[in-house]
Amino acid sequence: MTTQDITTAAVGQWEEALAFVALHRDKSAYAELFRYFAPRLRAFGIKMFGNEQQAMEMVQDTMLNVWQKAALFDASRGCASTWIFTIARNVRFDMLRKKQSRKDDISADDLWADGDYPEQEDNQSQHWDLHLVAEKVAPHFHALPPAQRLVMEKVYLDELSHQEVSEQLGIPLGTVKSRIRLALDRLREAIDGPRS
Repeated sequence: MTTQDITTAAVGQWEEALAFVALHRDKSAYAELFRYFAPRLRAFGIKMFGNEQQAMEMVQDTMLNVWQKAALFDASRGCASTWIFTIARNVRFDMLRKKQSRKDDISADDLWADGDYPEQEDNQSQHWDLHLVAEKVAPHFHALPPAQRLVMEKVYLDELSHQEVSEQLGIPLGTVKSRIRLALDRLREAIDGPRS
């Protein structure tokens, strides 16, 4: 089975699980969704909040929303993971708004954990946006040269930092970044068509 086949199967699996939750309130389908998405949402929450407790609160609220609103999922508008991570981002913003309303004086440091100000958050958002469109990219992923594909797998699937990939593969950091940039350009061209 190829990477494309596995990714395509996973996409269908999560959409099907959401349908079972929506139509039949199927607890085993929900448990599958929870087992798969909770650790990924937790990692997302820790990156966004810099705080384990807030990350876990975000996971709980997100997955509760998934249970309650599964009937609102529309596969024609996007894949299951995109829908779930969109809920997580909305939950995060709600949590920040609640925190703000409880305090009279709130500083930027309170809103953006660890100095994660909006300019930096845009970079993290881009990282997660790439994660969320993985299903769209999968059909073109196998066409990448092996060296580029390996680096992309380590960064986006194994969630290693560029430095960790450099050390693990024994290649310069600049080479890692170049391979990622070239791979992203190839994938972008494959999805959107050549730039004019």
